[in-house]
Amino acid sequence: MSRLIRSLSDVLATGPATALNYPEVGATRTGPLPAGYHHLHHTVRIGHGRAAYEAAGAAVTTWAMHRATGARVDSAADRAAPGVTLEVSLGLGPVRFTAPCRVIWTTYTERETGFAYGTRAGHPECGEESFVVDLHDNGDVWFTVTAFSRAAVWYTRLGGPVVRALQHAYARRLGRALTALAAGR
Repeated sequence: MSRLIRSLSDVLATGPATALNYPEVGATRTGPLPAGYHHLHHTVRIGHGRAAYEAAGAAVTTWAMHRATGARVDSAADRAAPGVTLEVSLGLGPVRFTAPCRVIWTTYTERETGFAYGTRAGHPECGEESFVVDLHDNGDVWFTVTAFSRAAVWYTRLGGPVVRALQHAYARRLGRALTALAAGR
């Protein structure tokens, strides 16, 4: 817990260029998810065994999972660490939506690997999203996406339920991509 508090303190101390656009920093790790946001929780079994766990953990924390869905990830860092900034963009051809983020917390243990990023100014939403891979006692490997978000710009406010449906669809797509990556496909 002290490591989590230290990483959250480091994140909060960064400058305005990487400033987050929401106040409930770290809620995807410490819970509960804050009121006033839409909540997303998606869990899927992605494989079995230590090799699948390690492959999935590496894919999540090196941006490979996001890239496997067709998203672009621009970051100077090769791996998730508290304070790392990145931009995730989705779209077709020249029509892309860019989402500036900053890694809030990470976990790298024998049974849990993942991270959360928070939204920065310029992101179409405000909130936080975590991506965690768990190795259960029976050897099953599970992937969980947890998020809280709300519209930050006019077009996501206008999109309302469509935006939420797209977020859920993207969480399912991440699970499918990670299943393939964990299996070595």
